[in-house]
Amino acid sequence: MIAAAQLWQPFHEFVFMRRALLGGLVLACSTAPLGVFLILRRMSLIGDAVAHGILPGAALGFWFAGLSLPALTIGGLGAGLSMAGLAAWITRRTGLREDASLAAIYPISLASGVLILGIAGKRLDLLHLLFGSALAVDGPTLTGMIWVSGFSLIAMALIYKPLLLDTLDPLFLQTVSRLGPLAHGVFLTLVVLNLVIGFQAIGALMVVGLMMLPAAASRFWSRRLPVLIAIAALLGCLSVWFGLLLSFYYSLPSGPAIVLVAGALYLLSVVFGPVHGLLRRPPLLTSQ
Repeated sequence: MIAAAQLWQPFHEFVFMRRALLGGLVLACSTAPLGVFLILRRMSLIGDAVAHGILPGAALGFWFAGLSLPALTIGGLGAGLSMAGLAAWITRRTGLREDASLAAIYPISLASGVLILGIAGKRLDLLHLLFGSALAVDGPTLTGMIWVSGFSLIAMALIYKPLLLDTLDPLFLQTVSRLGPLAHGVFLTLVVLNLVIGFQAIGALMVVGLMMLPAAASRFWSRRLPVLIAIAALLGCLSVWFGLLLSFYYSLPSGPAIVLVAGALYLLSVVFGPVHGLLRRPPLLTSQ
């Protein structure tokens, strides 16, 4: 077990632990509202699809510039936005649901990323792209995470009302405003941007867990949207903190450790949450 003093000691003694903690905390705060809205809009699996979709761009960035933060970011962002835009175009043209379009595109993107790395003739550990290492966050990556988090929170505040109306009653929003498509486009851009900056720290697949698990867990603690967002951010921050501690003390991969803590908090919410938690549900009526 971890003693009380050990909760702070690694972050006090080691710079890389402080960077990992700060980067994870700001990432958790920016992904929390995105995850909550993804769930409310029934788009929970889109984050996973987009996370796979950024790999070809990251592979191209690595091909031309090596392990360069700007190259990986620009490549991943371009690939993710292209994938989301293509899925939206297919949906508008054919009527196929957007999540179905993304589900069809993301295996192609994943295979393309692996193929590009093979053609490039350069070695890059694919596991690093998929699962990352929060303990390897350097100064430029941390700066990028802080900027992305701040920009995401400001943008979400600006599109909050139209995005909420588009989520709950899109037909009403169409009658009073034309901001629905714009809000949706900005929202998807923020999802891609957070996934791109997050995959460099905790991996393309692990950042999806940090985005979705706290958001799903928060649904068991409140019915009010602002409270859901705050609880999701809090659970995400706790996941980062305790996940890094487990990684440090027990020599575990940091990305999976963070997501497993988030998964444990989700399961606890399922059982003990006051809103439809298993222990709070009324007993089923039985016939005598």
